[in-house]
Amino acid sequence: MSVNRPAAVVVLAAGEGTRMKSATPKVLHPICGRSLIGHVVSASRELEPEHLVVVVGHAREQVAGHLAEIDPGARTAVQHEQNGTGHAVRMGLEELAGDGTPAEGTVVVVCGDTPLLTGETLRGLAAAHESDGNAVTVLTAEVPDSTGYGRIVRDAADGSVTAIVEHKDATAAQRAIGEINSGVFAFDGRLLAEALGKVRTDNSQGEEYLTDVLGILREAGHRVGASVAADHREILGINNRVQLAEARRLLNLRLLEAAMLSGVTVVDPATTWIDASVTFEPDAVVHPGTQLHGATRVAAGAEVGPNSTLTDTAVGPGARVVNTVAVGAEIGPEASVGPYAYLRPGTRLARKAKAGTYVEMKNAEIGEGTKVPHLSYVGDASIGEYTNIGAASVFVNYDGESKHRTTIGSHCKTGSDNMFVAPVTVGDGAYTAAGSVITKDVPPGSLAVARGQQRNIEGWVARKRPGSAAAQAASAARREDGDEE
Repeated sequence: MSVNRPAAVVVLAAGEGTRMKSATPKVLHPICGRSLIGHVVSASRELEPEHLVVVVGHAREQVAGHLAEIDPGARTAVQHEQNGTGHAVRMGLEELAGDGTPAEGTVVVVCGDTPLLTGETLRGLAAAHESDGNAVTVLTAEVPDSTGYGRIVRDAADGSVTAIVEHKDATAAQRAIGEINSGVFAFDGRLLAEALGKVRTDNSQGEEYLTDVLGILREAGHRVGASVAADHREILGINNRVQLAEARRLLNLRLLEAAMLSGVTVVDPATTWIDASVTFEPDAVVHPGTQLHGATRVAAGAEVGPNSTLTDTAVGPGARVVNTVAVGAEIGPEASVGPYAYLRPGTRLARKAKAGTYVEMKNAEIGEGTKVPHLSYVGDASIGEYTNIGAASVFVNYDGESKHRTTIGSHCKTGSDNMFVAPVTVGDGAYTAAGSVITKDVPPGSLAVARGQQRNIEGWVARKRPGSAAAQAASAARREDGDEE
């Protein structure tokens, strides 16, 4: 759908949102990996507006700081007192006019708490506004239950909008109307600026209502039109935690449906949660109980889950990740992770590498075909190709003040219950004996043994624990062996 670039998008985000009952400003509450306003700004950017202005008020420093992080090109206008939606839009236009760039052309106004709104719907609104030659076009929706919403009253002859009637003011006939106002509009920028100067405050709230602009423009002989959203759920605003959870569910399902339609198998959408920034390749498989966050990428043929949580993690083609928590990790092609593994930032597994059961890794490079099968901690380490790390191994990387690195070469075999006290290097092809504490470098091809000689003290249990179950068992065993009369 091709439309001209709007002169501006104005996002209204000044309200306090008291019904959220939160120290966090309403528009900064997250769903599916973005703040509420983050979703709105992302959808607005799909229009490629010349300017994007966010009107801030309550907790404006927090909101403006967040905007600087997610969209440095967005401008902010301050509504010092919340004097209504019309006043908020006027603050946005004044911000534009302040540097000599008045809004000439289409100005789209959106609400900062509507995370389900899509760029496609906004493009449809802008296209209808241009093609119909409207002074203002209202985004509307047909809803199953219009109770509490402003009803859209249309002219029977040409379909133009003649009024938006609030529920409390509607007649019985008007209350039967299922088309409602979303609070999202496309305006002719010049006419909007003129009309805002005529908005009065003689109402019960003493505020400037943006909807009054529609009546002003219609009385001046201009056409007011409407564009109907394809899915009424897109216009849902967030006012409390219940609505936040519902929006999260709807948005998550939308993201999962898009993934499935692109060739991803999601075994159980009801227990799978993903962020908007997660990407997949065809034939990826996501098992139940899985959460994928941030910039996580799942390649073709990879399987993630069940019961895994990955954040900012890349999963290579054909990899298998089971019952795993991973943050900032790279899992190579055909690698195997889990069950019950924890991959921390900086972990990189090469092709066919393995981080097995109850394995934790941090800032570790694991070479192709190398296996860390179980019960081990690998931190600040580099391990070469086709090496096997024995069970219950610990890479002792912290001396109480600084972190140090361990390097283990290729084709090594390290024994169970090893401690590698960094900094230390184990050369290619070397072995280490079970139970060793490796504190010195091991040359290539060597066997390192670092443990005390075993000494058996005969009769210790009988002398030190007389009458105990252990002493009785030992005595019985000696009698069976003929060692005791």
